[in-house]
Amino acid sequence: MKVIYQLILLWLTLNLTVYLFREKRLSWQLSAGMVLILFILRLLLIK
Repeated sequence: MKVIYQLILLWLTLNLTVYLFREKRLSWQLSAGMVLILFILRLLLIK
């Protein structure tokens, strides 16, 4: 179950990264960046 959760987080992280670089509005880029940081931390800190 843990592996499935991590795969979902990885998929969302990759999608957010693509969205971050395609989006033109700075405010939406900042919002995506904040969510991306949370997802990366969650991926790295799971034991």
